[in-house]
Amino acid sequence: MLLALPFPHLDPVLIQLGPFAIRWYALAYIAGILIGWFYARAIIRNERYWGGPAPMTAADYDDFIVWVTLGIILGGRLGYVAVYSPAYFAAHPLEILQLWNGGMSFHGGFAGCIAAVVLFAKSRGVPVLSLGDVTCAVGPIGLFLGRLANFVNGELWGRQSDAPWAMVFPSGGPLARHPSQLYEATLEGLVLFAALSLLVRGGALKRPGLVIGAFAIGYAIARSFCELFREPDAQLGFLWGGLTMGMLLSVPLML
Repeated sequence: MLLALPFPHLDPVLIQLGPFAIRWYALAYIAGILIGWFYARAIIRNERYWGGPAPMTAADYDDFIVWVTLGIILGGRLGYVAVYSPAYFAAHPLEILQLWNGGMSFHGGFAGCIAAVVLFAKSRGVPVLSLGDVTCAVGPIGLFLGRLANFVNGELWGRQSDAPWAMVFPSGGPLARHPSQLYEATLEGLVLFAALSLLVRGGALKRPGLVIGAFAIGYAIARSFCELFREPDAQLGFLWGGLTMGMLLSVPLML
């Protein structure tokens, strides 16, 4: 306990304006979408990445950003409700709308993104796989910021640890724990972003679907590894053979 690092106790609320609060968690989603949007436009405009003109325009992606934002929010929330806490939300249905209290599922958000990509691509006449490649290339930006927001909120902390960088989280009891949110921010965010950037620069966009596959496999591996250090959700605990829900949901993603 004496070797544990102190949790920084950052205020989850950045600004309080009367009854309205601007939270780091919400800002992480907003910043991730905006930064990803501008990066996606840069990818689309760089003909070297595509071996010629891209099969879509930056204006197409401007319109798509509304679709994918809805896909992320609706898919992420409904995925969390259906997979992680169905009994609780069945008893408290109005809380499904209270996004400011947290509770989003990556795998649900990814499913929402898939739906947004397919529906928009079909309606606009752009290639589904190419649109998905661009979207996956920028996805780790939001993952990185989202995991940092989880850390600021002091949520989704790790398992008990005696590592010198372990922390005692306010809501995690007196035990020192892995700061697993930072592990995920590094692997799911920074490392995956760097790997996909190298693929894009190396011409992966000339093979539609390659970036999507690399993202899916890379995320599944990173998430499954980080789950070894992350405390399972209390309402679920460990599942078959000591696996967690995050690991199980990553299997179809990898396949």
